Amino acid sequence: MRLHRFILVAVTALAACAGPAPKAPTDSAESARVALPDPLPYGPPKIVLAPLPFSEFDIAELEPLPPPIGDLWDRIVRGYAIPDIDGPLVDKWERWYSDRPDYIARMVERSRRYLYHIVREVEARNMPLEIALLPMVESAFNPTALSVSRASGIWQFIPSTGTHFGLKQNWWFDSRRDVLAATSSALDYLQKLHDQFDDWQLALAAYNWGEGNVARAIARNQAKGLPTDLASLTKVPAETQNYYPKLQAVKNIVADPLRYNLSLGDLPDAPFFAVVHTAKRMDVKLAAELAELPQDDFLALNPQHNRPVIAGADEYTILLPIDNAELFAAKLDLIDQPLVSWQAYRLKQGETLPQVAAKYGMSVETLKSVNGIGAGARVPVGHTLLVPSQRPSEESANSLAHAVFTTVPSGRTVYYMVRRGESVPTIAARYGVSVLDLRRWNNLTQNNLVAGKRLRITSDVGPVSKTRKLRRVSTAKSTGARSGARQATKHASDTPLRSN
Repeated sequence: MRLHRFILVAVTALAACAGPAPKAPTDSAESARVALPDPLPYGPPKIVLAPLPFSEFDIAELEPLPPPIGDLWDRIVRGYAIPDIDGPLVDKWERWYSDRPDYIARMVERSRRYLYHIVREVEARNMPLEIALLPMVESAFNPTALSVSRASGIWQFIPSTGTHFGLKQNWWFDSRRDVLAATSSALDYLQKLHDQFDDWQLALAAYNWGEGNVARAIARNQAKGLPTDLASLTKVPAETQNYYPKLQAVKNIVADPLRYNLSLGDLPDAPFFAVVHTAKRMDVKLAAELAELPQDDFLALNPQHNRPVIAGADEYTILLPIDNAELFAAKLDLIDQPLVSWQAYRLKQGETLPQVAAKYGMSVETLKSVNGIGAGARVPVGHTLLVPSQRPSEESANSLAHAVFTTVPSGRTVYYMVRRGESVPTIAARYGVSVLDLRRWNNLTQNNLVAGKRLRITSDVGPVSKTRKLRRVSTAKSTGARSGARQATKHASDTPLRSN
């Protein structure tokens, strides 16, 4: 279907290795986070945008209703292909997980954002689908998990292995936490290991223990005329001995959670996020505001950023829930002012951090947090610091969201987070819908609203094509999930979204 001069929203069919994996998952390991500052009061200058009238949308012909959405858990189980094992270690981990239903619930809730993409990527490579469950063992699907060996992300890459597989790590961002990049790299590594050992259990052991260690263990057995399957290898560390049994336990639970008195809930077999490609640098806080997402939700999909700024590359990939991505792109397309409220500053001879903090109207604690400076760390002369590019203003980044009149395309639904002082009539007016409809969609009995509440806003026309026209429009359709995600734009001033 043809797109007319439009910023492309990619509803991804996008379907990531590792050094030593973390110890058996615990709540403390699960809660590990890369230090990022709390939302700060600094923001770009207030940006006032022209209204976006409904007439600029081009609604295409009606499309038939899509088939019912299946369950992703069932799809994963149908794709199991690694031979099952049993024994005391599997029993041990089945008990461990079944005794922690709250832990399972948190892990499953986090996985909902990423699993569809991972399953598609695993399937595209004809790999066993239980590989998609490996982040449950590695990180409990915590995208900012950091192990004692400095392994990071849902696939737990150590720095050196991440670099070897193309995952950039710099002052601005760490691609080991980038869900798309890390998933691709992890599957590359696992495929390499399977090609080397021709056995998925050995490949997984090598992912955890290292391919050199597994190769030497196999060579020892070969020299003695002994079998070379994983169970027959000697001098295998306890962590690796437990590694596949843990995955087997997870496999068993996903296949039959009721047997373990657990509930995984339904998991729609449909994309959770869309992929936005842009060359524009911007504050993380502002990006979340443009997408009308809480900052925590934005960072859950985009956890790779080390600073409160999306910067450090020629082009940036931003993941957003599907219905928020189109709104984000439309707003971003209308902005021609700087979106970054931070600047680089080099520490001068004799200058101290308290002096720099005072100069830019921020606390020393905030300055250290933004720049990843630990307690007691010495900062040398010439060190680059990130500081506000302007003094704090009463106008926050969310003024941008209020400046845009938004229209919901027919047959689509968006979700809006209520801000302080807003009511049903003000939000209805902003979106061009009636007060009665807005109340009906959200089961509201009055017009007063509490800040932070999420509202569902839709249109009254049946499902239609996702093509529409909004100022600059481009047309592209990739031949596959991965190729669509990696195409690059030639127009740095635009904010293209790829489709596949």
